[in-house]
Amino acid sequence: MAESPTQQFIPVDQIREGVMIMKDRSLRGVLLVSSLNFALKSEDEQTGIIYQFQDFLNSLDFSCQIIAQSRKLNITGYLEKLKEIEAKQENDLLKVQTSEYRKFIEQIVGGGSIMTKNFYVVIPYYPLVEVPGAAGMAEKNTKASKKDLTEDKFQRGKYQLWQRMEYVVLGLRRCGLRASPMTSPELIETLWAFHHPKEAESGYYPELPPEILK
Repeated sequence: MAESPTQQFIPVDQIREGVMIMKDRSLRGVLLVSSLNFALKSEDEQTGIIYQFQDFLNSLDFSCQIIAQSRKLNITGYLEKLKEIEAKQENDLLKVQTSEYRKFIEQIVGGGSIMTKNFYVVIPYYPLVEVPGAAGMAEKNTKASKKDLTEDKFQRGKYQLWQRMEYVVLGLRRCGLRASPMTSPELIETLWAFHHPKEAESGYYPELPPEILK
């Protein structure tokens, strides 16, 4: 199937087994990371978190990307539930109050004053690059990454990628953060939301094929 003009600018070739396979045949794993209410910590706790995070970053021997995403809070399901309650309400006063409350919530969310934040860590691995020396130097060898990615190389690369991801999870845990690998459906929905923010904010997501949900 021919790519659409938009797909030509997306570097992802396919997503399988919780791994993004890029068009240059490199691999990407994505961790969904919890937030931390840093402002409520004491000064000593804040200092400890900063130094722990600094030590974690200095311990990495591979590159990674940290992404913070802000979106309007999606409460479509909550508003639909309020509509159902309003329709079933027999008391006229409570029905009016429910309607006014629903409209109030819609105005607040519509004004963009309530946002939700998601944090991701994207971890790469280049299974086709076999250059001696530092990992960073090997990863820059994009010419070697144009070769075919066989099933055997994918499985070996996925194993190495998951080792990196486990290391990052442990490092973030020492900083008081929880992190978990994203599944294939979660990756697809997240990428779709990046390119369709309006639809995602309203709660619309495309239906995924059954084979992706296995």
